[in-house]
Amino acid sequence: MAKLRIGVVSPEREIWSGEADMVIAKTVDGEIGIMPNHAPVLGVLVEGGVLRVRRGDGDELVAAVHGGFISVANNDVSVLAESAELGSEVDVAAARDALQRALASVETDNEDADAQIEAKRARARLRAAGEEV
Repeated sequence: MAKLRIGVVSPEREIWSGEADMVIAKTVDGEIGIMPNHAPVLGVLVEGGVLRVRRGDGDELVAAVHGGFISVANNDVSVLAESAELGSEVDVAAARDALQRALASVETDNEDADAQIEAKRARARLRAAGEEV
């Protein structure tokens, strides 16, 4: 069976690359699942989304992805994230602290856009790490 060639990059570094059977990402148009031989597509990733890469051995790679694009063509999937972090790299305590600070700022000023974005990012980081949010 055909495999997808995946590359996940941010301006800072290459997050992950390899082969997989499926990629699931959240775009501004909704969640999208990509399997081998998928039609070409270009999507805009949401702020504070979670990317899932399912590999053939039943293993799943999970990453918090904050904005960017996903491009699919000829079984090549490129995820160009504004920033991203593998779930295994997340400092759970720091992410929980960031979420609490952001939520406190939102409670004080419901129109604080920076705090709302920070809350989305912290939630994504916690979900990528396998934590309940």
